[in-house]
Amino acid sequence: MGKSAGQPEVQTESLCGLIVVDKPVGCSSMDVVRRVRRAAKGAKTGHAGTLDPLASGVVICALGKATRSIEHLMGLTKIYEARVDLSALTTTDDLEGEREEVAVASPPDPQRISKTLQDFVGNIRQKPPRYSAIHIDGQRAYKLARKGKAFEVPERQVVVHAIDVLGYDWPMLDIRVTCGKGTYIRSLARDIGLSLGTGGHLASLRRTAVGAYTLSGSYPMDRLPEPITRDHLRPMPVLLPDA
Repeated sequence: MGKSAGQPEVQTESLCGLIVVDKPVGCSSMDVVRRVRRAAKGAKTGHAGTLDPLASGVVICALGKATRSIEHLMGLTKIYEARVDLSALTTTDDLEGEREEVAVASPPDPQRISKTLQDFVGNIRQKPPRYSAIHIDGQRAYKLARKGKAFEVPERQVVVHAIDVLGYDWPMLDIRVTCGKGTYIRSLARDIGLSLGTGGHLASLRRTAVGAYTLSGSYPMDRLPEPITRDHLRPMPVLLPDA
């Protein structure tokens, strides 16, 4: 069957580059990959960093030989805008989990919050959520948690470059977090609350940037071009050999 009149011909084997997608709440990063792959007529596609279904924002998809750059892209600095609910803890450290209300006699004032946030800037030790994709003895932590298994999640070191307060109206705290690879914003929300003596879980999350790739240069997932052609792609980063 020949191609339809007026439809550009796409050579999937020649597609090589990046496309930045604004992922909506409610779908997974792999849903984004499948959507991009379909629009790219089956071209090899991968993503450079997972966003939970409850989060939205920047997901970088690499096509063709650009998938070789995924590890590099995953190491780029990320920026998130997060809303933290200080009124309760949850089993998942976000809205999906079972709530445990925390009684707070006197909500922390803005000065105390600002001071506490600075304790989480720099190289910090962080324990990922029990409901996360990290491996524990060869199994995903979230699978063990769903089965009610007893296990410990090991701490690891991550880097947080900055935390800025965007707004505060008890119990909701809005922050912007600039951080490195592997930082769990859910864990940050939980630990900030514990440090304040309040609850703490993630009420919403939006990733606004991965390195130089921002929302302003992204395609909303429901408005991806079809078909995706080379004209829609950004070039693959120049990867320098190890010294």
